[in-house]
Amino acid sequence: MRCPIDETTLVMSERNGIEIDYCPQCRGVWLDRGELDKIIDRSVGMPQPAAAPPAPRAPQYDSYREPQRYDDKHYKKRKRESWLSELFD
Repeated sequence: MRCPIDETTLVMSERNGIEIDYCPQCRGVWLDRGELDKIIDRSVGMPQPAAAPPAPRAPQYDSYREPQRYDDKHYKKRKRESWLSELFD
C-alpha cells in the first residue's frame, strides 16, 4: 500500500492487536477497516483518568497594601513655606 501524500510504501505495525499502517517519510498514520472500532471499544472499557486538581491561585493582595505608584504629577504637594522661613533663606 502507498502513502496518499508522498507515494512512499507504508509500513505495517501491530500494537496491542491493532494493525497500524504508517508512512516512514511523512509519519502519517492509516488504519484498516475495523481498527478504529477496536480502538474505540478499548477506550470505552478503560477508566478515565481523574481530573487534575485546579492549580493553586496566586495570592491576591488588597490594593491598599501595595506600595503606591505615582507619576510625576501625583507626588505629595509641598507645604507652603511660611514667611519666617523666607526670612532665613
